[in-house]
Amino acid sequence: MSNLNYQQLTEAELREYVKHHPQDEEAFQHYLRIVRAKPNRVVVSTGEQLEAELRKRLA
Repeated sequence: MSNLNYQQLTEAELREYVKHHPQDEEAFQHYLRIVRAKPNRVVVSTGEQLEAELRKRLA
């Protein structure tokens, strides 16, 4: 668990923090909640999901 106050960071700052601190699961989960709450945002976790999403958008 981190002492970092995620609420004070911008989305971009939090994204950078998560990139540099991959072991901070709490920060990662908080970032995912922010990303998933945005309309029209798609989160993919596999190459197959990415490929399927790209096909939908390009069709």
